[in-house]
Amino acid sequence: MHLKELIKTLKKRRELLGVTQEHLAELSGVGLRTLKALESNKSNPTFETLSKLIEVLGMELKLEVKQPNF
Repeated sequence: MHLKELIKTLKKRRELLGVTQEHLAELSGVGLRTLKALESNKSNPTFETLSKLIEVLGMELKLEVKQPNF
């Protein structure tokens, strides 16, 4: 999944749960300005920021590293 798709998925989940940006920022410890910038595709999140948001939204992040074909 590409980063823009991931952010879109997080926003949809937030909206599905009926959580405002302000409340998600408070629950996750992510700044409201940061969250608004992420959801409007004006910045890229750090792994730590993604982890905080995903945890609060009841989701799971799996990272897969593919081996190159030699």
